[in-house]
Amino acid sequence: MKKVLIIAEAGVNHNGDIELAKALIDVAANAGADYVKFQTFNSKKLASKNALMADYQTKNTGNQRSTQFDMLRKLELSKESHYLLKEYSEVKGIQFLSTGFDLESLQFLFDFGLDLFKIPSGEITNLPYLKKIGGFGKQTILSTGMADMIEISDALNVLTASGTKKSDITILHCNTEYPTPMHDVNLRAMKTIGKELDVKIGYSDHTLGIEVPIAAVAMGATVIEKHFTLDRNMKGPDHKASLEPDELINMVQSIRNIELALGSFEKAPTRSESKNKIIARKSIVASKNIKKGELFTEHNLTIKRPGNGISPMKWDQILGTRAAIDYNEDDLI
Repeated sequence: MKKVLIIAEAGVNHNGDIELAKALIDVAANAGADYVKFQTFNSKKLASKNALMADYQTKNTGNQRSTQFDMLRKLELSKESHYLLKEYSEVKGIQFLSTGFDLESLQFLFDFGLDLFKIPSGEITNLPYLKKIGGFGKQTILSTGMADMIEISDALNVLTASGTKKSDITILHCNTEYPTPMHDVNLRAMKTIGKELDVKIGYSDHTLGIEVPIAAVAMGATVIEKHFTLDRNMKGPDHKASLEPDELINMVQSIRNIELALGSFEKAPTRSESKNKIIARKSIVASKNIKKGELFTEHNLTIKRPGNGISPMKWDQILGTRAAIDYNEDDLI
């Protein structure tokens, strides 16, 4: 089975500090994630000066009067920072990834040499944006928070019509409430996406905890994305709905365990359990002393461990036959 791709989403949890961003890379690499992902945007091209913040953004930044533009401007990474962080990621043995939020940022990331492009939920109805990424013809991941099946299908059609092969696209089920209440996760919708659109599926998680992404892997997710932070108590829009370092480690390890546990579709004894057959199964044995020539009946036979004798499945065949030798109580027949 192909390994699940785990994206540790640093996002904007660096708070605009390059050293904090490096520390996040350290955490993601130490946890064993495949990618550490940031966000690339030009604040002026992403939000108007009057765009309001979401409720969770206002609450988590502690600034009631700030706008999206004010918040984003403080979280913007320079182009120079991208080169530094990519180089640092390579040194740490983890792949660098970033989500672009505007056409200029997408082109920068393409020229930057990214081999994978991630479309955030908010851009699923952005036709020029989708055409731009579709034209790259790269491995593409599409998040679907706030979207219905028609919008997802439309976005998929734009990507493929623009030049990206369907086989190179993975669609992530997602909910964009931070944090997502458990009753709104609707994880079964991930399988609906895969079945109706015939695409690879995954899950981008914003719940508190790690159990939902682990469940998603058990249900067939090939990509998992999860926000993480150094400390959930830090000020910033996404810290509260992010994993702390120990939790990220636990999530990655749990996913790897589930990958192993899923195994194949064949049901057969495994190598580790085969030795337990004799111990756990039973055989037909004498329930009392039996003389040679005596008839086997329900009164002189019983079923007990170990399982290295005649299987109890042959019980009806043994009844009514005669003993070929003498048996003591508990002897295997």
